[in-house]
Amino acid sequence: MDQPKTDTVFSPALCRAARGYLDWTQDDLASQSSVSRSTIRDFEGQRHALHRSTEAQLRLAFEKAGLRFTNTAGCPGLSCDASTTD
Repeated sequence: MDQPKTDTVFSPALCRAARGYLDWTQDDLASQSSVSRSTIRDFEGQRHALHRSTEAQLRLAFEKAGLRFTNTAGCPGLSCDASTTD
């Protein structure tokens, strides 16, 4: 399985922001990533951290949809890969 880069920060807030940008529900993300909705809900609600493999699955789903996670000057964010989005 392809692994996304792990040099950026992936936080509950960025997960919610990425879903919002793509207009995905937690169910949509669960379907795209093969991660349970309850795991996504608990992560976004800051109830627990993710295992590295679970984080990789979520990030890969977002990256396949055209998003990139950035960490410029210590400021985590999102960018859009124009070559893969409409």
